[in-house]
Amino acid sequence: MTAATRARPESRSLLTGAGRSNLTVLALAHPIRAILLVYVTSRLVTLAAMWVAATWFQNPAGVGHLDPTIGDLFGLWDSQWYETVATRGYPVPLPADPTTGKLTYSAWAFYPLFPFLVKGFMAIGIPFTVGAVGLNVVLGGVGAVLVWALFRHGLHAEPQPGRERLALVAACLWCFYPATGVMLKPYTEPLAVVLVAASLLYLMRRRYVVVAALAVPLGFTRGVAAAMGCAALIHLIVRIREDRAAGVAPLRGQRMTAALMLFITGLSGIAWPVIVGVVSGIPTAFFDVQEAWGQKPASGPFVLWVQWAWDAHGAAGVGVLVALGGTYLALILGRHGRWIPVEVRAWAVAYPLYLFAVVRPITSMWRFLLLDFPVAALLASVAMRTSTGEQIVTHWRRRVAILLVPIVAGLVWWTCALLTFTPWGSQPP
Repeated sequence: MTAATRARPESRSLLTGAGRSNLTVLALAHPIRAILLVYVTSRLVTLAAMWVAATWFQNPAGVGHLDPTIGDLFGLWDSQWYETVATRGYPVPLPADPTTGKLTYSAWAFYPLFPFLVKGFMAIGIPFTVGAVGLNVVLGGVGAVLVWALFRHGLHAEPQPGRERLALVAACLWCFYPATGVMLKPYTEPLAVVLVAASLLYLMRRRYVVVAALAVPLGFTRGVAAAMGCAALIHLIVRIREDRAAGVAPLRGQRMTAALMLFITGLSGIAWPVIVGVVSGIPTAFFDVQEAWGQKPASGPFVLWVQWAWDAHGAAGVGVLVALGGTYLALILGRHGRWIPVEVRAWAVAYPLYLFAVVRPITSMWRFLLLDFPVAALLASVAMRTSTGEQIVTHWRRRVAILLVPIVAGLVWWTCALLTFTPWGSQPP
């Protein structure tokens, strides 16, 4: 055996380590390209999980034939309602139960912007499902890039030498969020992620007119104006304090645009419910239709979740629920969250609190929390930083790879357990 031959294993080892380093350098040099590559990979993993779900977990009774396919999964659940909006519009008068007179299930519970965008594709001959899924694939990629841009923004955040690396890994982890299967379905989550992330990004850049303009389509996509308004208020409070500390007039030159932003954001929260009330002639029509799906805002905030935990496991269940919420807040407000811009942290607190305040315990919460993308930043911080949080650990790649295993397992579980449909005892995704 020659000396050169004996050196090969060691050389291969060194090259492997150098290769990993070079890949990291290349990814940091071209982060958007890296994120999109990971995003495409996550879509392929999700498609594979959907194939497994359709082949071995989809009950034929749920799709009406004996050979379920991935195509069947695209059209299930809320996809049917968005297709109804795109093809037939909203029913007038609103459907009501003939025995009780109460409003029942109808398309009015679903916001109009996404199905109307897909309707534009249908006008040129593209089928609804093809146009909707294609649009969401593009929007998901844009959303992943915007999420990365948010995390790498250092304004109103603790200095972090590894910010670029943390931001890149966090955006890539978000691509594998367990409920990411809805981004391959005709659902509104990808569009909402783009609008929310863009709003927060322009908020940090103090482009208040742009934030106000984005609030308009957001108000016709999802009901998240309350959380966005909280993020805007926190931003303005922080800026006013900074302006005063710098000895300049608070919000100098932008007071009117800041007020406009808050007004339009608030208005976006009530725009669709008001339109539904005006068209139907019933002021509470939107909320009445939501009630048909089991929402009970009159019960009070958080009450249904506490009741659910108590009924399931008594005081222990309530204790676990409170502990989980407290742990999340501690992570967001503690050292693992301080590298995230304060506006994004405000969203990370306000949005889940809003959800748990107004939405009943339902499996759809998994996909609703897709918009809580700061969770990915927390996971990246826990996996990559030292115990003091001062620097990135040298073996961060191995720790991120280990973390990715349960995340992908969760993706497969969610897809197989909740995306499949059976007409009896069903749980919506």
